[in-house]
Amino acid sequence: MAYPRDMSIAQAIKQYGLPKNHRAHWSRARKAGVVRAVHEQAISFHEARERYLLSRSEFEEWERDFSRGSSDMRTSQLESV
Repeated sequence: MAYPRDMSIAQAIKQYGLPKNHRAHWSRARKAGVVRAVHEQAISFHEARERYLLSRSEFEEWERDFSRGSSDMRTSQLESV
């Protein structure tokens, strides 16, 4: 269990706005939410793979998109200053 002991998986999913299962339209924002939740240890990598039926390579692709999107956001924030 990756999430804190005082938080259930249902609470972690709700807090991060994650879909309840794999039957969702996987927008860029939803994918980023799953990656962020795993990186912040709200849910485990294993649990994300099981719950959302992800292959390791698919999750790694989501991570690349997430890190690319995060750096794009940082760049645009710096440009607006």
